[in-house]
Amino acid sequence: MMKPISGGRARMADMPLLSSFTFLLALAALPMASAHDHDSSHIPEGQAVSAEPLDATLWVHIFVQMAAWGVIFPLGMVLGIVKSRWHVPVQVAGTALAILGHALGHMHSGREFLHSNVHSKFATPLSLLLFAQILMGIYLKLHLEKGINGKIRRFVKLGHGIIGKALPVLSWTQMLFGGITALGFCQGDHLGQCLAHFIMGSAFIAYGTILTILLLVGQLWLKRTGRSQEFFDSAVIAAWGCVNTFTEHRWGTAWVKNDWQHTTMGIVWWAAGLAGVWLSKDRDGRPQRNFIPGFVLLITGWAMSAHPQELMISAETHKMFGYTLMAAGVTRIIEVSFVVRDRTGISEDGRQSNSFQYVPVFLLYASGFLFMGATEEQMLLVAGSGMDHVAYILILYSLAFLVFLFVNILINVYDRNAIPALPNKGLENGRLGPRLNGNVPVSDAQEFELEGLMSDDEDAEPRRKLGDDDSSFESPSTVGKNSDGVAH
Repeated sequence: MMKPISGGRARMADMPLLSSFTFLLALAALPMASAHDHDSSHIPEGQAVSAEPLDATLWVHIFVQMAAWGVIFPLGMVLGIVKSRWHVPVQVAGTALAILGHALGHMHSGREFLHSNVHSKFATPLSLLLFAQILMGIYLKLHLEKGINGKIRRFVKLGHGIIGKALPVLSWTQMLFGGITALGFCQGDHLGQCLAHFIMGSAFIAYGTILTILLLVGQLWLKRTGRSQEFFDSAVIAAWGCVNTFTEHRWGTAWVKNDWQHTTMGIVWWAAGLAGVWLSKDRDGRPQRNFIPGFVLLITGWAMSAHPQELMISAETHKMFGYTLMAAGVTRIIEVSFVVRDRTGISEDGRQSNSFQYVPVFLLYASGFLFMGATEEQMLLVAGSGMDHVAYILILYSLAFLVFLFVNILINVYDRNAIPALPNKGLENGRLGPRLNGNVPVSDAQEFELEGLMSDDEDAEPRRKLGDDDSSFESPSTVGKNSDGVAH
């Protein structure tokens, strides 16, 4: 017989974690309270950084923050979605590293930076968000559900979920700001093209990430929307094209450099996007796949491969970016037309994928890194280092593979822990054998919600009912979750 643990016992069980949370909360204020202004007397006039190299302390700061914000927090977010008992310990570890990294950022010597740098300014709201996230986590762990707390808790859960979902995106932004600040890039006349490269490059990586999620765990969610994937893709393409049409050229001034190409590229994007939205329904109003998003990638890659550049290494990098994007477009069209044959996926249950479907997805990651790595200042830096374009491009492809791998790992963590363990099932044609611990992955994603991050004790009642029906139907990953626990 399974009996609910009383609220008092649950709170006592949570005391060690609450103590850790409280300790980290106190530590979180120390770097902000002890922050000092860096000396900028050695920065030459018109420059953003001094000529000194980065010292060891700053390098440690960089790697610690990358580990905390770029790896641990995203992993903790996924563990929170699946209500794993490891969610809180992982987030506590990430918070401790983030606080250490924040402190190291104010203790370095060597290279000096302007006080007004974007990395330093963005660190303040990011730290405040982390501070708020810790507070909400402590509140949720207290399980205060009676009286006014019952109403407050709902909003705290919502806020906790929104911030948790936003942190990986904000962390990515801050890491880009950190690289820009460390090198003193994107100042003055370089700002416009710098923004274009980093925003568009990040968009390609985000597109690849979304396609990875949809491929592995989102196919049935997509079916339930009643829309084809090309509807969403084409709508975003059209909106982005409208923005580019009116922002790539400063209207009222002379047309210079690549204004013509950038503006006409925006025009073809919104024109093609509108066509893609129209073709996303068949004559009976049912969802229909189409070639438009793949073709937009193809023609954009062709245009970028012919983009005029002043440096040879810049021309070669842009050319490779163009070829990679063209390949993504061609393989995307082949996937839609010949691999899945205009269906959402290759299987009705959404559990299977073809190896070819990973090709256009990965090429989007690679396209993003190639474009982000092709700013004017980066090309000047690489040209002066003695590195040739082949080595540089291979480095960018390596980064793309690492991010592609990490996204797949996060999706796998979700897939294996989304619902309690299922008994072994015979798989068709024996294509895949039993998985880890005898569990069959939850690739059909019935509970996968792209539009929201599940909070700590959401859906506790359905799980409790499931436990009443079959006491042996229990997942180790849900033991110790933040909702009311159960015990034999």
